[in-house]
Amino acid sequence: MTTLLLVRHGLSLANREKFFAGQADVPLLPMGQLQARATGAFLREHYAAHKVYASDLVRAGETGQILAEILGCPLETDKGLREIYAGAWQEKTFDYLTEHYPEGYGVWRRDIGKAQCPQGESVAEMGLRVREALTRICRDNPGKTLVIATHATPIRAMESWAKFRDFSRMGELPWVSNASVTELFYEDGVWQLGKVSLDSHLQDLRTVFPANV
Repeated sequence: MTTLLLVRHGLSLANREKFFAGQADVPLLPMGQLQARATGAFLREHYAAHKVYASDLVRAGETGQILAEILGCPLETDKGLREIYAGAWQEKTFDYLTEHYPEGYGVWRRDIGKAQCPQGESVAEMGLRVREALTRICRDNPGKTLVIATHATPIRAMESWAKFRDFSRMGELPWVSNASVTELFYEDGVWQLGKVSLDSHLQDLRTVFPANV
């Protein structure tokens, strides 16, 4: 069995400014770097990781680099681990989306598994992309423990797939917090979900999504 430790990137500029980053490159904030370091220390204490993979977007890549340095592991980036491509919604504030895309963004908020970003990916398309990337990574590293620095929507999608075998039920699951750890297990094409959004190690550094995401 291969163990994946899905780590949402640390607090980014988009998180602070409350806009939909999608695949735009936005940096970690100093708080996000501190979160990543705290999570690296947590992982080093509780798991024996062999390698770190990261989305090639800056906020996840920087998180992955910090984790790899603390864990003493090699780091590899993978485009398949990117956040959803948000199309017309990209870099728009959540308040703007609520006002200008009430129907489509309303689906995102109420029933995210069925959402479609205008001129971008659907959540289902993103879920298939991420699942394919993680399946390939697992097949390349059978029986190992791997840290995956990625984004909130991919993590939520994989939680849904492991729990329900369906991306459309994502809305039944909450968002994970910044720099949290979610356990996922893979063997012979079967995904199983372990502990979700482990973040007690962050203590006062813990940050979550605003209510209108």
